[in-house]
Amino acid sequence: MKSILIKAARIVNRGQITEGDVLVKNGFIEQIASQINRKADIEIAADGRYLIPGIIDDQVHFREPGLTHKADLYTEARAAVAGGVTAFMEMPNTRPPATTQELLQQKYDAAARKSLANYSFFMGAANDNLEEVLRTDPKTVCGIKAFMGSSTGNMLVDDPKTLEGLFAQAPMLIATHCEDETTVRANEKAFREKYGEEMPIRFHPDIRSVEACYRSSSLAVELARRHNTRLHILHISTAKELALFRNDIPLEEKRITAEVCVHHLYFNSRQYDTLGTQIKCNPAIKSPENQEALFPALLDNRLDIIATDHAPHTWAEKQGAYFDAPSGLPLVQHALNVMLEFYHQGRISLERIVEKMCHAPAVCFQLSRRGFLEEGYWADLALLDVDKQWTIGKENILYKCGWSPFEGHTFKGKVESTIVSGHLAYHEGQFFEDKMGERLAFSRD
Repeated sequence: MKSILIKAARIVNRGQITEGDVLVKNGFIEQIASQINRKADIEIAADGRYLIPGIIDDQVHFREPGLTHKADLYTEARAAVAGGVTAFMEMPNTRPPATTQELLQQKYDAAARKSLANYSFFMGAANDNLEEVLRTDPKTVCGIKAFMGSSTGNMLVDDPKTLEGLFAQAPMLIATHCEDETTVRANEKAFREKYGEEMPIRFHPDIRSVEACYRSSSLAVELARRHNTRLHILHISTAKELALFRNDIPLEEKRITAEVCVHHLYFNSRQYDTLGTQIKCNPAIKSPENQEALFPALLDNRLDIIATDHAPHTWAEKQGAYFDAPSGLPLVQHALNVMLEFYHQGRISLERIVEKMCHAPAVCFQLSRRGFLEEGYWADLALLDVDKQWTIGKENILYKCGWSPFEGHTFKGKVESTIVSGHLAYHEGQFFEDKMGERLAFSRD
């Protein structure tokens, strides 16, 4: 593997920004110093640009197998790398869903062949596969995914006995999608009766309501507390749920953690009128009041991680009427851009962005030697020009679906280079695919 020397970078790590050089060798960060006078196969002049640990996105849907007309591991991993994301954790609701150890392993085998980014895959829980779930290896799999709300196929876990067994016996982190199915169905029935099949998209957050989210997430928290389960609740979207989470202890000591996604920080329900089903997702993008509550909770550590829930669908699919258009939007290439926009607005520092997108996922999931820009760690790095302006357009959208809700928007800040496990995977608009990413490992007892 080629050695890489990055010169004169502004290094963002553990809440500090320092200036120096970084030497990458044999996949790892070998040396960090104010000046390194050693030869390397590749030398990159940072010229004062910011060098951060690679982003770890703990929630993506890359659609392989079975839904590859929307996305696949190859295309979405490239898009991720172009956005400074060096590692992803992918969800099990593919076709077939990853609800057996054999199907889970097939996803790992595929990623080893075609993912430019580092990767891990969640084991999917269902109402009828608890024994299979309990065979999951905590050292080689990121976690168990439980859909406590509407899902694909048989992946809705709503049987009380199954939930008790899962929370009581799971040997590792359980990540949950929390929306109460009974509440959602009752709301949908009422709105369908009133508006029929042409229901306006603006009522999506009334169907997938605050109460639906809170009922489910509070149940998950109650189960986790009763059984001392390691619980991670995904994509928090409401102010009411924030009371469920602590900020008075370090992340390393938390048994219950929470995530916020970039689209819930960026969009609110007023934008359904202009963006329509482009921003239809589950849980729904909600009112400005809910949106405005999320940022303070992120900054005071009730919300631990920033992720994407990258969930692409084709443009044609998203053009359907409310009940026909699928939920989800593509985000993994542009998540850092969203956060850099908040940085330029003075709402969050670069140090906190790195904490929430790089450090915290590594700590939360107990990743082995990743998530920090330090000697002895895997060389997962992104070099940023925070002042470079660029406009999102068809010519630079890398998702297989070919669209983005940010199309036409000009962002300030761009990833110049991305190093994945010591390999220069992306540099100045070009991909280098002679080496694929690595399977993530976890430091768990």
